[in-house]
Amino acid sequence: MAFTKKTVRDIDVDGKRILMRVDFNVPLKDGVVTDDTRVRAAIPTIQYLKEHNAGIILMSHLGRPKGDGFEPELSLRPAAEKLAELTGYDVKFIEHTYDDEAAEACADVKPGDILVLENVRFLKAEKKNAPEVAKKFASYADIFVLDAFGTAHRAQGSVVGAAEFIPAVAGFLLEKEVDTLTGIFAEPERPFVAVVGGSKVSSKIGVLDHLIDSADTLIIGGGMAYTFFLAKGYEVGKSLQEPDWIERAGEMLKKAEEKGCKILLPIDNVCADHFGEDAEGVVFDSDKIPEDMMGMDIGPKTTELYCDAVTKAATVFWNGPMGVFEIEQFAKGTEAVARAIADSDCTSIIGGGDSVAAINKFGLADKMSWISTGGGASMELVEGKALPGVEALLDA
Repeated sequence: MAFTKKTVRDIDVDGKRILMRVDFNVPLKDGVVTDDTRVRAAIPTIQYLKEHNAGIILMSHLGRPKGDGFEPELSLRPAAEKLAELTGYDVKFIEHTYDDEAAEACADVKPGDILVLENVRFLKAEKKNAPEVAKKFASYADIFVLDAFGTAHRAQGSVVGAAEFIPAVAGFLLEKEVDTLTGIFAEPERPFVAVVGGSKVSSKIGVLDHLIDSADTLIIGGGMAYTFFLAKGYEVGKSLQEPDWIERAGEMLKKAEEKGCKILLPIDNVCADHFGEDAEGVVFDSDKIPEDMMGMDIGPKTTELYCDAVTKAATVFWNGPMGVFEIEQFAKGTEAVARAIADSDCTSIIGGGDSVAAINKFGLADKMSWISTGGGASMELVEGKALPGVEALLDA
């Protein structure tokens, strides 16, 4: 499916100052980037701009600052240093974003320069897309480039603000993300199997509905499975559950039957009497979970069933773990499904969020066709929603 907005290829960047919104929201430990996936994802657009004689000003958020000013543990400096390390480029960093020092530093950016501004969310007004923020960002450059797919679903100052005042186009990552995630639903090679996990039905209701319309098989795992069990009349003990969503879960099961989408729910579960690293797993069939136990992972029979389904697929979309994969003894289901996808010949699209963390944990990233950098953005795109960041760009 062709991207419908202009990209950096479609606009003259030679000698221009480019303000580029990237997603450098990376994990840090002791001031060091522990996963550089998002920094690497921005490099192709940065290289293109540098090779085409543009001056580059990069901005991003990192973490969840209070918005009252500088917080050293959430500085973007480590991300700027990681970019320099990965590219070999001279990358300047400034601990300012909205003041005169930032404006002067941006004005001094020459063709080929790279400047990284401090965390945009050190100011509360950024998240509200306040007019003064939009105008400030627009004053820094001649052209705005959005390449932060992970924030494209947010109508915030650093995402849509500058586009109100200066020409705005997409970077290569944003283009590829939108093309890939919309294309998989427009014309999937079949059988198309969707794997959805995670904790709550309520947080993925739109995604599940859309997948029932387009997938041949929908595999459900994680905490949300127990609400579906309640809809089927099973007892789920102390497992995660959403009583207010039982009726809606039942409606989805009925809709899938009418649409010819096969829904696979766990047939057995690894359960424990409490949540913790020291919890011991015991396997129970889905209709026999004791009242004092909680589901923590899919069981061995379910794992075999799910792996068999993805092995036969031509296209797989996966979002959300099968269990509490952060705890070693409850990671087996998630790992087995991930490995089955990785080892198959299917086109595999990993829809951001915890799925990416799981793929990285098991060392399978290089075996997937596409790994999305955006959790919430990818889910909204899968639901068929328009993304404010994309909508703000110039039409192709």
